[in-house]
Amino acid sequence: MKCYPLQFVPILKERLWGGTKLGDVLGKPLKSVNTGESWEVSAVPGDVSVVANGPYAGKDLQRLMEEFGAALLGQGVIERFGTEFPILIKFIDAKLDLSIQLHPNDALAKERHNSFGKTEMWYIMDADPEARLIVGFNQEMDRERYKNFLKEDRILEVLNHESVKEGDTFFINTGKIHAIGAGVLLAEIQQTSDVTYRVYDFNRRDKQGNLRELHTELALDAIDFSNKDDFKVSYAKHKNHVNTMVDCTYFKTDFLNLESDYSKDIQERDAFTILMCVSGEGEVSTTDGSVNVKKGETVLIPACAPAFTLNTAGIQVLEITI
Repeated sequence: MKCYPLQFVPILKERLWGGTKLGDVLGKPLKSVNTGESWEVSAVPGDVSVVANGPYAGKDLQRLMEEFGAALLGQGVIERFGTEFPILIKFIDAKLDLSIQLHPNDALAKERHNSFGKTEMWYIMDADPEARLIVGFNQEMDRERYKNFLKEDRILEVLNHESVKEGDTFFINTGKIHAIGAGVLLAEIQQTSDVTYRVYDFNRRDKQGNLRELHTELALDAIDFSNKDDFKVSYAKHKNHVNTMVDCTYFKTDFLNLESDYSKDIQERDAFTILMCVSGEGEVSTTDGSVNVKKGETVLIPACAPAFTLNTAGIQVLEITI
């Protein structure tokens, strides 16, 4: 395999709650003023990313995995996940509040949907004044109290609201009730899964005037009712240094805050590397090629690359691996 940095054509998703920041701030080629998501690296069936640059331009990620296997993914990744790409990378623009939702764990998702669960993390790239997230409950909760608040249309009273600003980072375990609030633009790293249990949607209607489906009963067995303050990620932002943000079973994310050129040996990693540019710009190079990246762009470096270099005068990057 040619181990050059791969970029993919963004998969843009129109959403009821979406806006225009993915175009206005990140330069995505929007076709709708309600664009909520840009899927940057995806192997979700029906939404598989297509390479945009270099010798493999036009080939999709699924084909590359089948053709190159461990050279692309890493043998350790294949041993854990087979030839299923284990994570999904997105940028999300919430012009309006998203629905209150949660995601099942691996066991429940496998049993019900033949899918991975959905553990995820968020990095806030931009936030309007007063923007916030909903993460978890603001008091002790149990199944019956939760059902009563939901039935009485008072669920918002018992949810925890978090004000946010650029750079804030959140880790969302499976089962954690959550929602992205209006005015937030963020980078999302998650397990490859599109399974969401929507439990409250502000009684909004879609373009056809219909209320969106709720998953009240499915969610009851999936919700983590504990009142845990375990979601805000504390991390350093030292310049020209690797700053660990999240290191969990499903992905590891570091924050690179670079003011000068940076090189990293990754030949012992035995896994692919993804770089999400959240600020600035630079050039990502490996032995087989290079690509320019700027804020809002994403690069996948195949596992066969022994190292990568970032040439820059100023860039902030999320470095993601397995």
